[in-house]
Amino acid sequence: MKKLNKLIIACDGESASGKSTAAKLISKKYNLTLINSGLLYRYASKLIIKSNPKNSVFFLKKRFNKISYNSIIKHNLHSETISNHVAILAKDKKIREIVNRFQKKIIRSNKKICVEGRDIASKILAKNPRYDIAFYFKCNINVASYRRWKDIKKKVSLRAVKSSLKKRTLMDKKRKNSPLIRVKDAILIRTHKMSKKQVLQKMSSYIDKLN
Repeated sequence: MKKLNKLIIACDGESASGKSTAAKLISKKYNLTLINSGLLYRYASKLIIKSNPKNSVFFLKKRFNKISYNSIIKHNLHSETISNHVAILAKDKKIREIVNRFQKKIIRSNKKICVEGRDIASKILAKNPRYDIAFYFKCNINVASYRRWKDIKKKVSLRAVKSSLKKRTLMDKKRKNSPLIRVKDAILIRTHKMSKKQVLQKMSSYIDKLN
């Protein structure tokens, strides 16, 4: 494994495509700071569902100014209620700006970082700083649905999860602000055809070729 003093990785992909697991594995292997942007939006959704503020933008600005990323990831943020809400919330340009500022503050203070989400290579790490390597994750809808169903402890039907994932991915790709896209130089990872070990090996093979 090559020792790199600087490494910025962008991981984008559809819901339940395995990008979070892959980002964790690669971050651990190369000792990278890891940011999951999806969790930031899920946290924002959880706050709004719980507090129902009159002005969501002002409310979230205040909350994100007072919390650290390490505190956010300790919350339980995977539920169908949050999943359905976050798809709508993520379309709001002003809320995206709040989350983006929060992410970029962390990114600029880390030379070795992996950021995963849906607009990382196309928006967050498009420049200043720019990613060194980008990956795009896809997964067969049946496999993705089963994974998410297990993640939420089978609290709703598998059919409902599949419907929710289809809807979320369509909304992510069609939204006006920072839609989910695969940038031209992103390396495609089809996780339904690979084990975790194979995903890690494929990602590592590309990273180790970097100068």
